[in-house]
Amino acid sequence: QLQLVESGGGLVQPGGSLRLSCAASGFILDHYAIGWFRQAPGKEREWVSCINRSGETVNYVDAVKGRFTISRENTKNMAYLQMDSLKPEDTAVYYCAAAQYKLCAPGATFAYPGDPGIDAWGKGTLVTVSS
Repeated sequence: QLQLVESGGGLVQPGGSLRLSCAASGFILDHYAIGWFRQAPGKEREWVSCINRSGETVNYVDAVKGRFTISRENTKNMAYLQMDSLKPEDTAVYYCAAAQYKLCAPGATFAYPGDPGIDAWGKGTLVTVSS
């Protein structure tokens, strides 16, 4: 059974940093592209970043470019989202997702909530940016 578990969320002041982790079990992560999504209070879930199977291609939504960095360690079945220069508007529940047949390509949205191409979702980790 494909399972993803996020960790690393918490309360941070504006301008601070957090590193989110996504642990995969029940499948081999390097067969899947990984996406990070977030859902702010009262808003729909949105895609934030993606990374292809090898880690060579990444993409970000404009709102986080230059501040967030996605990465993966296939040997550990892990993916990460380093978040720097955090802003109050980054406050959200962050989810990782795995997709075997979707591509992470520059300039393209990786996936939408409810996308049937997503094979697994984590349950999310809360990030709160506040002073």
